[in-house]
Amino acid sequence: MSTAPSQPRFEPARIIIVMGVSSSGKSTIGAALGRALHAPFLDGDQYHPEANVEKMRAGIPLTDADRWPWLDALSAALKQAAARKGVAVGACSALKKTYRDFITEKAGEPVLFVYLDGSREVIGERMARRSHEYMPTSLLDSQFATLEVPDAAQEHVMAVPVTDSVDKIVRTVTGTLEHLKTFKRWQ
Repeated sequence: MSTAPSQPRFEPARIIIVMGVSSSGKSTIGAALGRALHAPFLDGDQYHPEANVEKMRAGIPLTDADRWPWLDALSAALKQAAARKGVAVGACSALKKTYRDFITEKAGEPVLFVYLDGSREVIGERMARRSHEYMPTSLLDSQFATLEVPDAAQEHVMAVPVTDSVDKIVRTVTGTLEHLKTFKRWQ
């Protein structure tokens, strides 16, 4: 009999959201996960209203009031994509529990959040090396200040270290999604 811990089992979810602070790798991991699952990938950045983009571009952190319309639009698009294809993957910071609860409520079904867990130092180094259309490095501290680290005991979340390779993270996530192994990839 093995004494190794078993893989966590997650409630079947057709919507998977890769979450974390800016520069944690949400878009990269989300796109790779979408390819692995032959599922549509929706990048949350594409659903921000122009006013949000301009605030971030100016180095002004978003407020809850700024985020609700964005979360609503992304949630609706993910729900529609999952209804059409049977599964959908999204990238969204989902920094607060209330945001994650809102997305799940709007979906009307379980949503698995894949939390890209990394230190301020590691993510700060990543952010300094990349160029983003509207997310300056000055906003990283506000991202960490807003982040409510998801609690796997209370939320439908899987934490993975940002220091793992893209392939390893995708294998880790897909390895826990037993219900998607029979997904009809040709749909």
